[in-house]
Amino acid sequence: MDIPLVIILSPPRSFSSVVSIMLGQHPELYGFPELHLFIGDTIQEVLDREYQAGNYFGPPGLLRAIAELEFGHQTSATIARAIGWLFERRHWSTKWMMDYLCAKVAPRIALEKSPVIAFKPLCLERIWTFYPRAYFLHLTRHPVSTRQSVNEFLKKQSRNLQVAFDGLLSWYRFHRNILEFTHTLPPGQSLMLKGEDILSDPDRYLTQIAEWLGIRTDTAAIAAMKHPEYSPYAYRGPFPASGGNDGKFMRNPRLRPGRIGEPSLRAFFHDNKHLDWLAPTDRSELAELGYELIPEEDLIAEISALAHRLGYH
Repeated sequence: MDIPLVIILSPPRSFSSVVSIMLGQHPELYGFPELHLFIGDTIQEVLDREYQAGNYFGPPGLLRAIAELEFGHQTSATIARAIGWLFERRHWSTKWMMDYLCAKVAPRIALEKSPVIAFKPLCLERIWTFYPRAYFLHLTRHPVSTRQSVNEFLKKQSRNLQVAFDGLLSWYRFHRNILEFTHTLPPGQSLMLKGEDILSDPDRYLTQIAEWLGIRTDTAAIAAMKHPEYSPYAYRGPFPASGGNDGKFMRNPRLRPGRIGEPSLRAFFHDNKHLDWLAPTDRSELAELGYELIPEEDLIAEISALAHRLGYH
């Protein structure tokens, strides 16, 4: 089976780091960190957007991948060389760059996850235009657990991050975008799985993913995927490109066995009857960004319906 690329689609804080790194340990796959390539048409556009987000030298995951593949390892010195290498190719299209990286890891199939690309349908359409034969793994996590994880992440940030809307609204937006996109794909080109299921029963679900991709399902291949700690991107990278994956995962990237529970969405809404969905002053700004604003009285029903569609209650 000729698969040019595998893309994981998910909101932030949805187990995407651990799942992508696990899959990338398969002998026939190569798991990249977050490349952020599909947020723009050219490398210059990506660099400009990353600069606005505080990544002044480019996407950390992309710099780490360049350092690893072009210069053999990841150190502050090779990251510096990667910055110069990327800057010299700022005129490249992002497809050229992705094609180049895919060729570097061939014959292994490249696998990438950048949650940011699911925020805007334009980014998803860009992937489809570039790679109409790519395979898409839609990774989910319970909305309440996702919201809690996002809140914990924001509290630990050194800078004061202001969030204009409740995390459930973000969860809803990401997953609706992904579902609307994957609905247009031919049968078999996308697969939706719960992150909780993959981590709770890796032997079963890693085998299922391998069967879906048409790659090895033998014991050695499945065992390799249960050791994400062996990936060159499992731990924090050198300055100034320490990121590329979830910081909490990179502090302890080993697979931890055990069943991951799912909270009750009904109980959450019962205990939180008055959520600050959206500050009135932020409505016009979010509308300009293309964020469809659902009437607040309909939000609980909309989120509950989507959660049920994804298998959560």
